[in-house]
Amino acid sequence: MSQNAAWVAGVGMVPFKKPGASEPYDAMGAEAARLALKDAGLDYTDVQQAYAGFVYGDSTSGQQALYKVGLTGIPIVNVNNACATGSTALFLARQAVAHGVCDVALAVGFEQMNPGALGVTATDRPSIMGQQLAYAHETIEWNDQVPMAALLFGSAGQEHQHKYGTSNEAFGRISVKARDHASRNPHAIFRDKLTLEEVMSSKQIYGPLTRYQCCPPTCGAAAAVIVSEAYARRKGLSSRAVEIVAQAMTTDPLESIQGHSMMRVVGFEMARNAAAQTYEQAGIGPQEVDVCELHDCFTTNELLTYEALGLAPEGGGEKFIMDGNNTYGGRVVTNPSGGLLSKGHPLGATGLAQCAELTWQLRGQAEARQVEGARIALQHNLGLGGACVVTMYRKAA
Repeated sequence: MSQNAAWVAGVGMVPFKKPGASEPYDAMGAEAARLALKDAGLDYTDVQQAYAGFVYGDSTSGQQALYKVGLTGIPIVNVNNACATGSTALFLARQAVAHGVCDVALAVGFEQMNPGALGVTATDRPSIMGQQLAYAHETIEWNDQVPMAALLFGSAGQEHQHKYGTSNEAFGRISVKARDHASRNPHAIFRDKLTLEEVMSSKQIYGPLTRYQCCPPTCGAAAAVIVSEAYARRKGLSSRAVEIVAQAMTTDPLESIQGHSMMRVVGFEMARNAAAQTYEQAGIGPQEVDVCELHDCFTTNELLTYEALGLAPEGGGEKFIMDGNNTYGGRVVTNPSGGLLSKGHPLGATGLAQCAELTWQLRGQAEARQVEGARIALQHNLGLGGACVVTMYRKAA
């Protein structure tokens, strides 16, 4: 099926904040949209379709946010796909443009979160992770005293340790790197650097995970304006646009609940499949990626994702870290923004915040955190339940 080229013409993001310290979701979402439109040099009246991502909120929260920008009668689609919500909104906007449904689509994501670990909000109906949780109960010794996400991702880290001998220190070093990168990012929630000793001595959560190795609940918003190549050239937007070279969205394959593997439960197979599809579409492999924003909700998932994306060989995540290949001066700079661990993780906004960071990187606008010579960027956004979106970008020619 033929597709048109889809370009990111503009991005916007509000600084992420702790729960209780942010504006309401609609104000944040509206501001992110305005910033993206201003960055693109377009008006809201130019937008033909909009996709609004959020996890916690009422059904038409997208309208509540975007009506503050304008009332133009366009379709506004509300999107909820767990922690992959923001990138799912991006996926839908790109798809509309690529298939000629419209020339200009807006993707916005926002979240107004409460303090504390994520919990179940509806106890009167089946869990959205029914099959995965049933399988997890068969695979590990369940502990109701540990937050569910930390238990799942901590167990996945333990499995990697048992399989490959990965040290606790390897996971801890990811947090040190995340804080170092975030110290250069004015949009990040945690900008103070941490030592390895501070990370490892923080409160034990589960398995190799300590408190500083878990992402915080966060409030924030981000947005992207997606346009067709023809529209960008006609409007003179091409000089600053970034091309979406390839993109794939996957859900859990049968392998996610086979083999008594917690690594698979938390999305390893989804990520590997999405990455493989993206590389095949692009004709560009992982060895050519210069900068990557990936879903580091826990340090264990960042290490697993190195391997799922092919940035490191399976079992080679620790060496990748210890050799400094995940940061400046290494093979591929991962999460220059500070990632979910330090920039923060407002669920609906995360995927679009990743898009914003990579767009800035490819334009050479990332200031103190700029990856020198960046030309190919990769994005990975994961949600349990499950969904995974992998997107490849390059500066438009």
